Amino acid sequence: MLPKSKVDLHAAIRRDANAGSSLRALMRKYGVGYETVQKALISAFPEPRKKMVPRETRLDRYKPLIDGILTADLTAPCQEASASSTGRSTHGRQPANARSTRVSMSPTCTSPQVSASNNTSRT
Repeated sequence: MLPKSKVDLHAAIRRDANAGSSLRALMRKYGVGYETVQKALISAFPEPRKKMVPRETRLDRYKPLIDGILTADLTAPCQEASASSTGRSTHGRQPANARSTRVSMSPTCTSPQVSASNNTSRT
């Protein structure tokens, strides 16, 4: 079974090298290159990983604009919902045994309030 971490890999390579395995045999057994075997024989601990420098994304140029739009949207006045978005236009088309969910906005426009009603009283 192959070692799970680089420290375990280096320890296994060093152990097999001390047992008399050749460099090429170690490369084949562990599926690593010549330099990895050499580094494992020199040091029991592998080199730490290099830190990657964060790269600029395509969105970075537009972040101030997007933040401005979102900030302006927070202070914008609330809009009244149209009849089609509240479900009044589909009210007549519901079957008699359908369960409807009514959504209403509070006067301060903080969050929608959902109330479910059972429409079993219709015939």
